[in-house]
Amino acid sequence: MSDANLKLVDTSAPPRLSLQGITVAFDGVPAVDDLSLDVGAGEVVCLLGPSGCGKTTTLRVAAGVERQERGRVLVDGHVVSEGGRHLPPEQRSIGLMFQDLALFPHLTVAENIAFGLRRIAGAGERGALVAEYLARVWLESYGRKFPHQLSGGEQQRVALARALAPRPKVMLMDEPFSGFDNRLRDEVRDHSLSIIKEEGAGMLLVTHDPDEAMRMADRIALMRAGRVVQIGASYHVYNYPVDRQAAAFFSDLNIIHGVVHDRQTDTPFGLFLTPKLVDDADVEIAIRPQHLRIEPDEGGVPEAMMDHGMPARGRVVRARFVGAASLIEVAMEHDGSVLRVNVPYAWLPEPGSRMWLSIRRDRCFVFPCVRQSRVASPYAAE
Repeated sequence: MSDANLKLVDTSAPPRLSLQGITVAFDGVPAVDDLSLDVGAGEVVCLLGPSGCGKTTTLRVAAGVERQERGRVLVDGHVVSEGGRHLPPEQRSIGLMFQDLALFPHLTVAENIAFGLRRIAGAGERGALVAEYLARVWLESYGRKFPHQLSGGEQQRVALARALAPRPKVMLMDEPFSGFDNRLRDEVRDHSLSIIKEEGAGMLLVTHDPDEAMRMADRIALMRAGRVVQIGASYHVYNYPVDRQAAAFFSDLNIIHGVVHDRQTDTPFGLFLTPKLVDDADVEIAIRPQHLRIEPDEGGVPEAMMDHGMPARGRVVRARFVGAASLIEVAMEHDGSVLRVNVPYAWLPEPGSRMWLSIRRDRCFVFPCVRQSRVASPYAAE
C-alpha cells in the first residue's frame, strides 16, 4: 500500500469538495445519476471506470463547466452550485488539469503560470508566485520559454504549476498523464502527487486505468452507468469487490461454475461454503490468475499442493512469457474449461503437458450468476 493510502484525513473539517445527489442527463439519457461523493483536505479520490460511465461529466460539474439538473456542489462547506446559484469556475477556488493541458501557445511559461493569478494578486506578488511554482516543478530557468519548446513532461509540470499557483482548495484532473510513456508517466505523476499533497488541496482524479488509481488514490470511487457502485481504499476495492464486474475491472478473472446444494457448492477444487445463497442457485467462483498454483503431474498429487485444498488436473494449452511473469493456459479435465495461471518467473511448459492446479480459497470470490440475481453480495470463500 502506498504512503498516500496511509495518510490520515482530518474528518472534523468540512470536505474540500462535496458532491451531493448530482444528476445530469443528455437528451433524456442519464450521464450521472444521483451521485454523492466527498473529497477531504489532502485526500486523493479517483473516479475509475470505463469510457462513458460519467467520470468526466462528474468532474465538469465539480469544475462548474457543466451544470447539474439536480443536486449541489460545495467547496469547503460553502455551496457553489445549487438550484439558481451557480458560481463560474474561476470563483470556486478550483484548479483544473486536463489531458490536453490547454497551455496558451502564444504565452511564455511564466505568463502561462501568471494567467490564473490576475484576479487574486498584484504584479509584484504574481512574479513571486510564478518564481515559487517554477521552482516547485523544477523549471526555474524555463520562464521565458514557450510551450512548444518544452517536452511533454515539462509541459505537464507547467500546467501543474499554473493550476496550483492560485492555491486552490480542490484540484480536478482528467487523465492528465495518459499521453506519456510508462517511465515518464510514473515520474511526473509521483512528483505531481507529492506537490498536491503538500498544498493540502483535495484532489479528484479521473482515470480509466486501475493501476493508476491504485497507485495514486487514498480512495477509489468505481463508476458504472453514471453511479458510484463501490468506494473505498484501494486495498478494499481490490480485495472485496462488490460484484463480478468490479472484480474484473482490476484484472483478468478465472470463473468456476457451480450449483448450491445444502448451502455448499461442489467444484473440482472441493466444496465451497456458500451459506448466503439458496439451494439450486447457480454460482460463479472467481479467482485471479496469480492466485492459482500450478505443478507438473509426475504421477501423483504434489504434497505441497494439499495445503491449498483439493487440486484438479488439466493439460497445457498455451504458455507465454509476458515480461514480469509467465501466463499458462490449462484446459481442465473435468469440463474442458480453460483456466489462466500467472507465475512470477519464466516457465513455458510444452502444450499438452499434464498439470495439477490448486487455488487459494482466501482469494476467491463467490457471486450469484447475474442472470438469476441483479444484486450480488460477494464474500471471500470459506
